[in-house]
Amino acid sequence: MAPLLPVNMSAAAALQTVPEGHEQEITVLFADLRRFTRIAERRLPYDVVFLLNRYFDSVGSTIERAGGTANQFTGDGVMALFGVHQAPADGARAALTAAGGMVTAIAELNRTFGEELPVPLRIGIGIHTGPAVVGRMGYADGVNLTAVGDTVHVAKRLEELTKEYDCQLVVSEALADRAGFDASSYPRHELVVRNRTEPLAIRVIHDAPAATAVERPG
Repeated sequence: MAPLLPVNMSAAAALQTVPEGHEQEITVLFADLRRFTRIAERRLPYDVVFLLNRYFDSVGSTIERAGGTANQFTGDGVMALFGVHQAPADGARAALTAAGGMVTAIAELNRTFGEELPVPLRIGIGIHTGPAVVGRMGYADGVNLTAVGDTVHVAKRLEELTKEYDCQLVVSEALADRAGFDASSYPRHELVVRNRTEPLAIRVIHDAPAATAVERPG
């Protein structure tokens, strides 16, 4: 398969190749720190900003290394897109790789900060694959690559479910199927999603690094 972009093209230059708006199948990942309010309320504002920036650096670089684009950082959450410049299956696999790497990066931050944290940092991640409108959106200097649509809303909902299931990762079966990821050994649930006639099947994963440490299809 021929690459869609030159191998020496920077991420910033790659974003410029995205049309003003088009629909395509992508994978969307949402992640959020758990109990960060409890950590922040016991630290000076400078320390909170420093810690958040270390967190964003860690997860953002992990996402980029996996082949995704971290396009939104809000509060202690992040949204990332995969498959914008890849085949849908490659994007889905890249998102799973990123999820495992993000959890590992958080573990490394916990080792770095050690007893300075009242509780260890924990992250919850949701991933879904489907059609979305992709393009550069925003105002003035705030224009960036993003996506809108049902796929985005579902991915965010899956991230929120990591609180309910007390797990690191929740993925849709659509994502697992697209990635060629055997999720049959993980707990299965069905989620009623607005504007859908059929329930959405999901898989709950408690150890994301172990689950995603699989060989990619050749």
